[in-house]
Amino acid sequence: MSAEIEQLYANRFDERDRAWKRSVWQVLWRRVFSRWVRAEDTLVDLGAGYCELINAAVARRRIAVDLNPMTRSSAAPSVEVHHTSAEALSFLADGEVDAVFSSNFFEHLSSKEALSRVVAEAHRVLKPGGRIIVMGPNIRFLADRYWDFYDHHLPLSDRSMCELLELSGFTLEHVEPRFLPYTVKGSSLRWLGLVEAYLWLRPLSSAFLGRQFLVVGRKGPVAGHP
Repeated sequence: MSAEIEQLYANRFDERDRAWKRSVWQVLWRRVFSRWVRAEDTLVDLGAGYCELINAAVARRRIAVDLNPMTRSSAAPSVEVHHTSAEALSFLADGEVDAVFSSNFFEHLSSKEALSRVVAEAHRVLKPGGRIIVMGPNIRFLADRYWDFYDHHLPLSDRSMCELLELSGFTLEHVEPRFLPYTVKGSSLRWLGLVEAYLWLRPLSSAFLGRQFLVVGRKGPVAGHP
């Protein structure tokens, strides 16, 4: 299975794609995701892939989790890499983590039961008040393209993701049904200035181009929520 994952992603994204993604994630970390993770935090990236987010992140302890053998060679020297299933984070104690992040990973899981186990494990390792930050393709806006990737198994939307998080003990803190465009693959407009402009123009730009959801949940109550 690990070899199959490695071959699949090697075929899907060439080095030019990966270099572009690294640059985009640096902007996304600075402009978006850093608001939910502090420099002194412990951050776990589930389905870290080629480590674009976790390498760009600023956190005291950065942990990448993925079955892809390429994750270890892609990680920055200070990033811990665990070649294991996201359903079994046994190397982490209860309440050891400040934030769990996952991007474009949950739709690749084999079943809703598997996804429930992953979210439950994220809940276990998070501290009270810790955050889960989830980004993924929103099938509500991608009915014609969602299944173009062979390894997509679960149809997910912002609404189903929110429902699962609430059922799993999280309080919703931030929800964007339309966050980013679907994919960077094949894009000919690879200018970081456009990425900055897109983020600056949100939510207007997202209303026209956003096809991925962004959902942030918190373990325990959030101020202003029951």
